[in-house]
Amino acid sequence: MTPATPRESAAPAHSSLLRARLTAFRALFGLPANDLELAHAQLVALAKQIPLLFIILTVNAVALAATHARSAPPFLTLIMPAVFCLVCCDRVRYWLRVDLSTFDGVSALRRMKVVMVNVAVFGVIFTAWSLALYPYGDAFARCHVAFYMAITVISCILCLMHLRGAALLLTTIVVAPYTIFFLLTGNLVLIAMAANLLLVAGTLIFVMLRNYQNFVGRLLSQRETQRLADDNLRLANLDGLTGLPNRRRFFSQLDHVLKACEQAGTGLAVAIVDLDRFKSVNDIYGHGAGDRLLEQIGQRLNDIVTSEVFIARLGGDEFGVILKTGPDEAAIAAFGAAIWALLAEPSKINKDSVATIGCSVGVATYPLTGRTAEELFERADYALYDGKQHHKGEMVLFSQELETRIRNSSQIEQALRSADLENELWLAFQPIVDTTTGRAVAFEALARWNSPELGLIAPNVFIPIAEHVQIINRITEILFAKTLNTLRLWPEPLRVTFNLSAHDLVSAATMATIRSMVVQSGITPERIVFEITEGALLQDFDEAAGAIAALHALGAKIALDDFGTGFSSLGYVHRLKLDKLKIDRSFVLGVENTVTAPKIIQSIIDLCRNLGLDCVIEGVETETQLAVLLGLGARYAQGYLFSKPMRAHDIAAFLAKDFAREPLSLVSAPQRRVVAVGTRVTAAVSP
Repeated sequence: MTPATPRESAAPAHSSLLRARLTAFRALFGLPANDLELAHAQLVALAKQIPLLFIILTVNAVALAATHARSAPPFLTLIMPAVFCLVCCDRVRYWLRVDLSTFDGVSALRRMKVVMVNVAVFGVIFTAWSLALYPYGDAFARCHVAFYMAITVISCILCLMHLRGAALLLTTIVVAPYTIFFLLTGNLVLIAMAANLLLVAGTLIFVMLRNYQNFVGRLLSQRETQRLADDNLRLANLDGLTGLPNRRRFFSQLDHVLKACEQAGTGLAVAIVDLDRFKSVNDIYGHGAGDRLLEQIGQRLNDIVTSEVFIARLGGDEFGVILKTGPDEAAIAAFGAAIWALLAEPSKINKDSVATIGCSVGVATYPLTGRTAEELFERADYALYDGKQHHKGEMVLFSQELETRIRNSSQIEQALRSADLENELWLAFQPIVDTTTGRAVAFEALARWNSPELGLIAPNVFIPIAEHVQIINRITEILFAKTLNTLRLWPEPLRVTFNLSAHDLVSAATMATIRSMVVQSGITPERIVFEITEGALLQDFDEAAGAIAALHALGAKIALDDFGTGFSSLGYVHRLKLDKLKIDRSFVLGVENTVTAPKIIQSIIDLCRNLGLDCVIEGVETETQLAVLLGLGARYAQGYLFSKPMRAHDIAAFLAKDFAREPLSLVSAPQRRVVAVGTRVTAAVSP
């Protein structure tokens, strides 16, 4: 095979280069068909200049026709200028009235193609008309033709600078014939004018191309800036863990949907979904497992998002939902069933562990139970809180009954905020009895509040409100100080038990104050038993465990209250340094008539015996209950059978009688009268 010569191999390369240059040249006259956003931006910029272009054409045409009115035929000086002016005025009217907001990229591209055609047509006609007038008139009139054409084409190029192809096309149509025509006249002045126009037009085209590139560059920069702004806005309204909208986006969407409902006269529902048992997953498996669980929950919830259902993560394990179905209880219930079905599916949180959780849901509807975004959210949140307290794992719809509770809670909240807590708070004490001796070994300190405005408020009413308004820590410190003052008056072996809330355990400042008070009191720390509930541990187990360990290190005792009511109580017994378990009163109620309750109590008593823990049974109200419990091996008990809660000044008299009693015994318990330790209380007194 004969090798190609250098001349033969250079030919294809030269041909390819030529084709590339021709392609680039044609692109100068083209439109941005592949960038419709640029096409729309070009049309918007062009629309501001085109009316000026047609005004210049009109004025210059009238002026040129006027200078040739006496020398040129009427067709050139009257008819054609009149037609030009009518067409130009129509175009000015169109471009001044056009609504560019109705154009998209495709229609903008079509309109600019029309502009390109019009530029070609107008350029040819105006050039031919102008040169047709040249033979008429004197030397000044002929110079006017040259001047008219030059100044008009320069003005039109400037007006078309945002449509590069049209500007280049007009330059070619006008300047090329102009230059050739006036070069052929042989007139030195006209030749100079032609050369001058050629130079100016070339310079103008160069500047126009540079400006066009700057225009495109600015547009691309604005587009990138807008993209980054959109990304930032999206990220600012997106929860990074679940991929759902975040709290900010939820309230923004709620405002938007609420306004639409107000205008349309329709309704909506706001739901708050709180995961049940999620904190236990964090406590047992770690926060990494909790995050993986939330990711899976987020994916599941995202699958049921529709145009009628908006779901966002509000924070932690709480999700917000906007239902555009209105106050239709059937539709709300159907949504609740869908949520429960989704969350009931097991979730794999690590290689070897699977977690199954549930949820509680609070719902408020517009316009029945709230008319503003704030009202709807607050009332859905209150319905959720009520559900968590009384109907865990269910959906609670805000009602008039809850409205009444809110008003009452608001009154109590205001009274708490303005209360003289030092003087209004006091303590009642209920004995814990050793059934082998019949004597009190400790007293549980129970909070009481006597409001001058509202009267005596039960602790199960004001304590949750105090926690909600974040003054529970102050209440705890006041009551603990009163407890220590009372304990100083008791004989040395006697102990006191004091309840700590979840807010106390997670407050480093409050726990530091309590430890300091114990040290400064001079009381032996072993005489103080701090009671905690599983609910308090669920708030933040790690923080609570640290606080408990610090109290235990001080020498104080720790009791887990309401044992048996939580699904993970045994896990807490295993992980915490506990000294005592208190069996919840719910197991004692009807213990003499059921088969299951005695077995559960027996199991817990045995567990405590094996672990070396004290076991206290709460809620003992009848002699029959006590007889059954004694038969199960119960040693420590507390309840109305022994004594109702009493004031501090009544304790001395109670203890004096206590030491005169004989031990409680199981022998012939049903036949003989059990020694009454205090007066049996049948009235409902809040402990």
